[in-house]
Amino acid sequence: MATKIASKPISAAKAFTGKATVLKSKVAFTGKAFTVTTDTVTEPGGVTSTRDVIQHNGSVIILAVDASANPADPTILLERQYRHAAGRFLIELPAGRIEPGEAPLAAARRELIEETGFRAKRWSRLVRYYASPGFLAETMQVFLAEEIRPGIAQPEPDEKIELLQLPLSQVLAMIDKGEILDGKTILSVLKLERRRLAGNS
Repeated sequence: MATKIASKPISAAKAFTGKATVLKSKVAFTGKAFTVTTDTVTEPGGVTSTRDVIQHNGSVIILAVDASANPADPTILLERQYRHAAGRFLIELPAGRIEPGEAPLAAARRELIEETGFRAKRWSRLVRYYASPGFLAETMQVFLAEEIRPGIAQPEPDEKIELLQLPLSQVLAMIDKGEILDGKTILSVLKLERRRLAGNS
């Protein structure tokens, strides 16, 4: 017998709305890319607590796709670089921080050129999400870049990047095998594959 799925929420708690009221906020740390604030807040529902929050201007991720040779299995532009926080080399999509006052699409175009040298003729936004909202205020926006062409990269002095162009099928296999561990890359590639499958259904 099939299990009937409940049509009402599992939790009986009241559905709260609105935003927190910030009672006190102080900057605990200021770094090159972000600041950390310690905030005393009363959240929806009446709970007052202290939260440490990493304040970040937001980032863009670029999913650059070349379908010119094989539309059924296009190549994906990836980067391999060392990440100290992870203690290892990671394979990732190009990405970077949005500068103050900069539009997200402009940031995506800039980061793609700086890190890879590539340019794209067609741009569209795939998804926007919070990377880790428990303590990080950063939002990440994924842009699909199509009809790409190579150029000269202009990386930052501390960026040592190896460029890869791999078929989508291989990238998906690497995700399944745990060879790609970067969250933004996994999310973006799976979002692209879902869209492609929906378009072919």
